[in-house]
Amino acid sequence: MPYFDAASAAPLHPVARQALLAALDEGWADPARLYREGRRARLLLDAAREAAAEAVGCRPDELVFTPSGTRAVHAAVSGALAGRRRVGRHAVVSAVEHSSVLHAVEGGPVTEVGVDRTGLVDAAAFAEALREDTALACLQSANHEVGTVQPIAEVAERCRAAGVPLLVDAAQSLGWGPVEGPWSLLAASAHKWGGPSGVGLLAVRKGTRFAPQGPTDERESGRAPGFENLPAVVAAAASLRAVRAEAVAEAARLSALVDRIRARVPELVADVEVVGHPSLRLPNVVTFSCLYVDGEALLHELDRAGWSVSSGSSCTSSTLTPSHVLKAMGVLSEGNVRVSLPYGAVADDVEGFLETLPGVVRTVRERLGAPEPSARPTGGAGEGLPELVVDSLGKRCPIPVIELAKVIEDVPVGGIVSVLSDDEAARLDIPAWCEMRGQEYAGAHEAPRGVAYWVRRLS
Repeated sequence: MPYFDAASAAPLHPVARQALLAALDEGWADPARLYREGRRARLLLDAAREAAAEAVGCRPDELVFTPSGTRAVHAAVSGALAGRRRVGRHAVVSAVEHSSVLHAVEGGPVTEVGVDRTGLVDAAAFAEALREDTALACLQSANHEVGTVQPIAEVAERCRAAGVPLLVDAAQSLGWGPVEGPWSLLAASAHKWGGPSGVGLLAVRKGTRFAPQGPTDERESGRAPGFENLPAVVAAAASLRAVRAEAVAEAARLSALVDRIRARVPELVADVEVVGHPSLRLPNVVTFSCLYVDGEALLHELDRAGWSVSSGSSCTSSTLTPSHVLKAMGVLSEGNVRVSLPYGAVADDVEGFLETLPGVVRTVRERLGAPEPSARPTGGAGEGLPELVVDSLGKRCPIPVIELAKVIEDVPVGGIVSVLSDDEAARLDIPAWCEMRGQEYAGAHEAPRGVAYWVRRLS
């Protein structure tokens, strides 16, 4: 069964497996002890730290191992904010940061910097958000949902000029290469590059004010207390070195496969929006959204057909709200699919996925009673108030958009359809439908219940 969700967790790399098994025999003792077994464990821990630090681009004494990438992020945020508490508590983050970062900065003043429709942060806009009381800035190196690579080096230079430390969440990119620029803190997670789960990295460069929070002990410089999971740490460092050795060739190979998916999906499936930056992106991630499709149903059907993929659609979320990343980008959220290819993915599997996808989408659309695909209309707009009201209150994505598509031709050219909806996803999906189908989105208006979304028919 092809596994296309490496951005969530990559399959265990063969080198990680070998290192893990070897370290179970050699690295079980306490590396803080002075007897023979402890010294052997200490040598393994020091070697792993040196290897990981070389891959990160920092000194070994600047890097510690944590129980997870999330713990690394939380420790980085709390420690940096505490270390600069005399400056203030203000934090600057991008609107598409991982939830672990957004949760960590809650409780204090936070400025979220928006992104464009490709998910890209403007470095100048990010720098303008810095204030005199800004204690920390946070920017991911690459987005976990759409793969867009951020201008870290330029942002880091601007943060350094302003005297603000920059925390980089490098979870998605570290396996592909080091993070450039004068960043101050960096967090990553081993299971993203084929290491074992339960190992995170936290790097704090010298000169960065940092005050670890919570109970501490003598281990990991007091930044990650508790007995180190040495076999997993050794496997994480060994696999990071291994994937880096393969990164250039593998990135070129997987990028060609992703280009194939980006080009073919809109040709094979009508009413699809491929999202994320077309060139500034991770080599193995592609995300697209399908109109008139329930994201959860789409994933279930793909799973039944043998394909493991992920989604940022609100229909796959327990909160029934669209992904905050897709929301910040202002792109279609319904029927969202993220394909993230693991190391070693082959062209035959990609072709198999492309052969399967159209039938799966067609099945889900037919089940929901979606309209037949039609050509993109063109024409001019008229004026006036709504001539037709569609009541979609209480209905979730993609039903409001499907009902809109069914009735748009029932009004004359220039006429307005008002769609009543209380689904948060409609704020994204109705404007996105208009963009894709050549209709005019005439804005959102308060209604006695929910929101009225006005759409003007252009032809």
